[in-house]
Amino acid sequence: MPTNKNAQLRYQILDRCFSDKHHLYNIEDLLKKVNDSLYDLTGYEVSLRQIRDDIKYMRDRLTFNAPIEAIPYNGKKCYYRYSDLNFSIFKNELSIKDVEKLHSTLNMLSSYRGIPGNVWLEEVISNLEYRLGVKSDPQNLIFFEQNDRLQGLKYLSDLIDKTIGHVTIDVFYCTYTGSEHLMTIHPYFLKQYNGRWFLFGLNEKYNNISNLALDRIIRYRRSDIPFKKNDVIDVNSYFNDIVGVTIPKQDKEIESIRIRFSERRFPYVVSKPIHHSQIVVDSNTVEIKVKQTKELDQQIFSYIPDAVVLSPEWYRNYIREKIEDSLKKYLSVQNDCTDGCELCQ
Repeated sequence: MPTNKNAQLRYQILDRCFSDKHHLYNIEDLLKKVNDSLYDLTGYEVSLRQIRDDIKYMRDRLTFNAPIEAIPYNGKKCYYRYSDLNFSIFKNELSIKDVEKLHSTLNMLSSYRGIPGNVWLEEVISNLEYRLGVKSDPQNLIFFEQNDRLQGLKYLSDLIDKTIGHVTIDVFYCTYTGSEHLMTIHPYFLKQYNGRWFLFGLNEKYNNISNLALDRIIRYRRSDIPFKKNDVIDVNSYFNDIVGVTIPKQDKEIESIRIRFSERRFPYVVSKPIHHSQIVVDSNTVEIKVKQTKELDQQIFSYIPDAVVLSPEWYRNYIREKIEDSLKKYLSVQNDCTDGCELCQ
């Protein structure tokens, strides 16, 4: 890192120390504070003389004219701070508490470091570390659910760039049935759901919004077709009526779905609602107002045998038929097994 950037970083660290309302720093404290951050970020350290020179430089009327005062204590020693604690050579709107919160945020974001496709995040974290003069904690204290083996993550960074840059792309896509298609997409936004990433954009051929799972993208390339801006959907409300990422056909109605849970499971569902529309209607029963999707089905099946759909009747029958079909498969497997099979005992 060039010397001028090292100096800029030192001034930022000293500036925060001098305006800290909760701590007083002597010259040795300032040296440690600067070197802790400087070494982690650059591999360099500075001397006590350099800190004294920095204080002199910051005080100079021709540079920052910083009101740094020396408060004597224990005879010859001094604490250094701004006489006006609201002063900042950078006129930084971030308080000490703000910086501490950002430091904690950096620690959380760092859990994603090293994952394929997260080069963009690595750049963001490194830039914040330099600008704030802090370093993320190397200890992993907070863990996020993440699948670093998920296919398609290598495309994430570039697809974010393409979306932000309004670049139309030709996508070679493989459906869950194994058939491959070439489609031209105007990318509008990306969304993560249940550990997978999805790209949403206008399909040039059908003039509708397509939902592409990144792990099913074979490859893509820049298209020659001019980008069409999003005047079709409101991203902020696009998923209001569903659970998951699958948008049903427009003629599908919003249903008031009532689900009764066992006593032991009910508190969990209350603390972690299935959908933002969820309300408690009576003992152990909730109601959500959504359109039926496969992701909703999966959510309900994940609660069985602790959940029973009460209404509407057609959805109750639909779930019951799925359970019956599953039971038949289990019984079929058991009948096909020979006596004494460990799997059936």
